[in-house]
Amino acid sequence: MILLDKPYVSDLLKDTIIKNNFPFTDLSEGKIFNFENKGLSAKEAVNFIKNNNFSIYTTSENSIGWINKKLTFTDLGKKIDIFKNKVKFRNLIKKNYPDYFFKEIKFDELFKTDPANFEFPLILKPSTGFFSMGVYKVSNKEKWVEVINKLKNEIKGLENIYPPEVMATDSFIVEKEAAGDEFAVDAYFDNNGKPVILGIYKHLFSGDHDVSDRVYISSKEIIEENLKEFSLFLEKTGNLAQIKNFPVHAELKKDSKNNIIPIEINPMRFGGWCSTADMTYYSYGFNPYEYYFFKKKPDWNEILKNKKDKIFSIIVLDNSTGVETSKIKSFDYDKLLGTLSCVLEYRKIDYTKYPVFGFVFAESLKNNMEEIYYLLNSTLNEFIEF
Repeated sequence: MILLDKPYVSDLLKDTIIKNNFPFTDLSEGKIFNFENKGLSAKEAVNFIKNNNFSIYTTSENSIGWINKKLTFTDLGKKIDIFKNKVKFRNLIKKNYPDYFFKEIKFDELFKTDPANFEFPLILKPSTGFFSMGVYKVSNKEKWVEVINKLKNEIKGLENIYPPEVMATDSFIVEKEAAGDEFAVDAYFDNNGKPVILGIYKHLFSGDHDVSDRVYISSKEIIEENLKEFSLFLEKTGNLAQIKNFPVHAELKKDSKNNIIPIEINPMRFGGWCSTADMTYYSYGFNPYEYYFFKKKPDWNEILKNKKDKIFSIIVLDNSTGVETSKIKSFDYDKLLGTLSCVLEYRKIDYTKYPVFGFVFAESLKNNMEEIYYLLNSTLNEFIEF
C-alpha cells in the first residue's frame, strides 16, 4: 500500500505503481496524482490495510497525521513517532551513546536559556523537522543570541508550509555536533527485522557553517566503503525499536575512527520529494520501491561493476539567494542546467509555495567535480530575475 501525499510524487513512482498495480490512495485528494486510476479511497485504504498483511510506503511525511488518526489498530503511529521526534529518538539510542549531549528546549524558552553549560559547537534544530529548515550550527556561547534571532525570523516564513507532524517549531533540540562526514541512507527492514540498504549518499557542505541540503553524491567507493558498517548500525537501531517491514531514510555521521553517530532516522519513506530513491534508479539501474515491496536485496558487487570514476549527484536548488520570494520574477533553469555535463533528470518546483526552485539529478566523472562544487557554493543569484 502506497500513501501518496503532497508535496510531490515523481513520474518514476507513478510508473512503478501502474506497472505493478500496487494499491494506493491519494491523500492529497487528486492534487498530485493526475491519472485515470484514482486508486482506493481513504476509507477503502483503511479497510485494505486492516484486512491485508501488506507493506506500507509513504511518499511524504504529510501522511503521518492521517496514519495517526486512521490506523490506530496498528502500532505504526508509535513506531513513526519514535523516529520522527528527535528527542524520543535520542532517548531510544542514548544507552549506545552515553556521552552524547542533547537537550530539548521549548521555543519560548530559547531566549531565556543560558548556554554557558552547553558543549560547543552544537546544532540547534526543531524536535520535529524536515529538510534543513530551522537548523543552525552554533559555534560558541557568544553566537547563541545571534542564532536565536535568525531562527525567529526564519520561522515566520515557515508557517503553514508543512503540517505539524512534519515540521513543528514549538520545540527544539540542542545537541553536540558530531564530527566526521555526513551520509544519507535509504533502507528497509525486512519481515525479520534485518536491514537492507538501497542507497548511500554523502552530504557535501560548502563550509563549516553550511547546514543546507544542496548536494548529495553517491559512487561506487561511497557504497563499498560504508555498506557493512551502516548495515550493522541499522541492525542495532532496528533491534532497539523492534521494527519490521519498515522503510527508512537515515542520516548519519562517520568520523575518522569509523565511529557512527546518527543524526536522525526518517520513518516510512526514502529521501523526501522522491529524491534519493529515484536517483538510485537512474544511477544504479534498480528500482528501490520495487525492492522494498518485493523484499529484494541489491547485489551491490554486480551493480557497481561498471561504475568506477562516476559520481551521481542530487542537487537541491533551495532558495539561498537572500531575495524574498515575492520579488523573484523567474528562475533560469536552462542556464543552470548548462553548467552540468550530464543531467539525468530535473524537476521544477513552484518556489512561491515551497522554499526550493527544483531538483537536479546529475552524473559527473570524478575528475570533473568542479561543476558540482560550483553549484554547491552558489547562492543561485545568477539564475534568478528580480
